[in-house]
Amino acid sequence: MNQNWRGAVVRRLLLLLGGCLLLGLITGQYAWALVIGLGAYLGWTLTQLLRLHKWLQEHKPDEPPPDGYGLWGEVFDSIYHLQRRDQKVRGRLQAVIDRVQESTAALRDAVIMLDSDGNLEWWNRAAETLLGLKTPQDSGQPITNLVRHPRFKEYFEQGNYREPLDLPSPISDRLRLQFLITRYGNREHLMLVRDVTRLYQLEQMRKDFVANVSHELRTPLTVIAGYLETLVDNVEDVNPRWLRALQQMQQQAGRMQNLLNDLLLLAKLEATDYPSDSQPVAVDLLLLSIKNDAQALSGERNHRITLEADPHLRLKGSETELRSAFSNLVFNAVKYTPSEGEIRIRWWGDDQGAHLAVQDSGIGIEAKHLPRLTERFYRVDSSRASNTGGTGLGLAIVKHVLIRHRARLDISSTLGKGSIFTCHFPAQQVVKR
Repeated sequence: MNQNWRGAVVRRLLLLLGGCLLLGLITGQYAWALVIGLGAYLGWTLTQLLRLHKWLQEHKPDEPPPDGYGLWGEVFDSIYHLQRRDQKVRGRLQAVIDRVQESTAALRDAVIMLDSDGNLEWWNRAAETLLGLKTPQDSGQPITNLVRHPRFKEYFEQGNYREPLDLPSPISDRLRLQFLITRYGNREHLMLVRDVTRLYQLEQMRKDFVANVSHELRTPLTVIAGYLETLVDNVEDVNPRWLRALQQMQQQAGRMQNLLNDLLLLAKLEATDYPSDSQPVAVDLLLLSIKNDAQALSGERNHRITLEADPHLRLKGSETELRSAFSNLVFNAVKYTPSEGEIRIRWWGDDQGAHLAVQDSGIGIEAKHLPRLTERFYRVDSSRASNTGGTGLGLAIVKHVLIRHRARLDISSTLGKGSIFTCHFPAQQVVKR
């Protein structure tokens, strides 16, 4: 209220008191005159207050407040101006919301807003096409009730959204979708869903091609390797001068067989999402066996290999696949660690799950190579890999085995000081004795 209205209120009160005193002078009842005058003023004030209360309870969004005069007229005018300003702000906000909804509705990718509990709040038209969501009956439903794939439920509940998740669409197995979730605001979720069917088909074609070619080459290579072995064993009867050539051919045939075996193993790992022979694996005994094999591989190089393994921690999964992954890590440490070097194998658990670390004192790896180490056929030093007989698929096999066991691989390395390869398994994969 401005200063003029304060003065007007004071003048009205003074006029009221003056009128009450004049009435008291005429009637001789000053007290009753003041009571009647103040009571009338209070009654008028309560009437205006009741009008305001009724308007607040019953008014529509665009309905102005009631008319008034004096102090209450000023109050009603202030409310009216606030109402108009609020309507303008809401209009601007609604325009922004409409534009956002129109732009997201035009996207081919599904955009879905979820609350902190994973209940549906809003989605665009693409979500109805890709996921089969229905408006308005699905509003407020948990997203895990509509996308019922077990891997999606596990992915959503674990809260680790650094990597996207690829799954078939709940409305058609022919559609392959990629789910990516981002947290925002008060632990709410924004989920983007892309149709990656074309990429999935191309990837399947690549996998099928590699698997078929590897399978078809396996038989002729087996025949060639068999005849070479026979010739090497009987080279004196054929021609001794051919011994060196036959030994080199036999060595290269063996490398090709190892390469094909690794390719076939990768194709097998990619065929399913989870091992069919999953059962609790005694990791401490498995690592002990791998350590003994690594010591034999070390031979005269005399590596110091130590093992620390918690015997109370078992791991749900395929023992064959885990042996392949763990032995790849340990044997790589033996290959790339100089003689008399130290290799440390450690298996332990904590609140986050279970962990396996393979640490060596080898030559180390430059930081620029670390992100690509698990790619197929990626070689940090091709000449070194050739000397050690590697196929370039070992760490790719490790990566796929860990993915199938819901785990991840961390790699840290320092040139000249060695490397640490750490496998992190979630708590749901761990079984305690």
